[in-house]
Amino acid sequence: MADLKEEMKGVKAAVDELILGRLLPASDPVPEVDLLYRMMRDYPSRQAKGMRPFLCVTTCKAVGGSREDALLTAACIELFQHWILIHDDIEDGSELRRGEPALHVKYGVPLALNAGDALHARMWGALSMNGSRLGADRAVRIMQEFSHMVNETTEGQHMELGWIARQRWDLKEPDYFEMCTRKTSWYTVAGPCRLGAIAAGAQEGTLAKLTDFGLKLGVAFQIQDDALNIHGDQKKYGKATCDDILEGKRSLIMLHLMGEAGQGEREKLISIMNKERSAKTPEEVSYVLSLIERHDAVGYARKRAVELMKESLSILGTVQWTGDAEAAALLGQFSRFAVEREW
Repeated sequence: MADLKEEMKGVKAAVDELILGRLLPASDPVPEVDLLYRMMRDYPSRQAKGMRPFLCVTTCKAVGGSREDALLTAACIELFQHWILIHDDIEDGSELRRGEPALHVKYGVPLALNAGDALHARMWGALSMNGSRLGADRAVRIMQEFSHMVNETTEGQHMELGWIARQRWDLKEPDYFEMCTRKTSWYTVAGPCRLGAIAAGAQEGTLAKLTDFGLKLGVAFQIQDDALNIHGDQKKYGKATCDDILEGKRSLIMLHLMGEAGQGEREKLISIMNKERSAKTPEEVSYVLSLIERHDAVGYARKRAVELMKESLSILGTVQWTGDAEAAALLGQFSRFAVEREW
C-alpha cells in the first residue's frame, strides 16, 4: 500500500517545480518589479503540506485520469492557497505563516496585498493553459469550477469576519458548520476533489458524491485546525498558537465553551474575545485557555470532527471508482489524516 505522506510529498514536489519553474517569473531588471516577483515566490517557497494538490491529482487518478491530466490544475489550487493566505494573514493580523513572518510583516500591507493580487491574476492565466492537454470544453469547465470555489471561500471568510466585526456571539453549531462549509470545505477538500475528477472527465453522479464527501471532511479538517491552534506544537503547526483567541474567532471550541460556561464566565469570556488583538493581555489569553480546559471544549470539538470524518468515509465508500484503486485507497487514508494530524 502506498504511503500517504510520501505520496503527498511527491505531488507537492511536482507542483512546486511547475509553479517555481514555469508559472511564476523569477526576476526582472526593474527593482520594484523584481521585488514583486520575489514576494510572489515567497509563500510558494516555504514548506507546506500540499494537501489540496494531492487531493486533486489523487482523485483524478482514482476516476481514470493521470497525474499529468491534473497537475496544472493542482498547481493552480496551490497558487489560490498562496494568494488567499496573504490576504487572510492581513485580515486576521497574523504574524506567522508556515513558521516564518507573514508577508505583510516582512514587507508591509500595501506591497503584500499587491503581491496577493498578482498571484491571483497568474492563477487564472495558468488555468487557461489546460486547454492544450484537456481540450477547450474541459478547460472551461475547470475554470467555472474554480470560480465557484473562490466564491464559496470568500463568502465563508466574509461570514467569519462579519461575526467578529459585529461582535456576534448568538451563534450555534449550524452557523459554524455553514461558515466552515463555505470557507474551508470547498477549497480544501470538495473543490480539489471535484477539479481532479473533472480533469479526468468524471460523470455528474461521481462529482455529487465527491461534493458530499468533501464538505463533511472539510469541516472536520477545520475543527482539527482549530484544535491545533489551541494545543498544537507551533513548530509543527507553522502558525502561532492561540491566534484564534487573539483574533476573536468563533470556532466550534469557542461556541461550545459559550454554551457550557457559567454566566459570569461567559460574560468575562465575551468581554475578552471582543477586544482587539493588540488589547488582549497574556493573562486574558490564559484565562480563556483555562476555561477551554475546564469545560473540555477541545475534546468535544475533536469528537465532532471524528464523527464527520466517519460520515465522509461512508460517502466515499459509495463512489464507483473507475481508475487507480490505490489512489482511491489513499483518499480514505487522507480522511483519517485530516483529523489525526499534528500539523
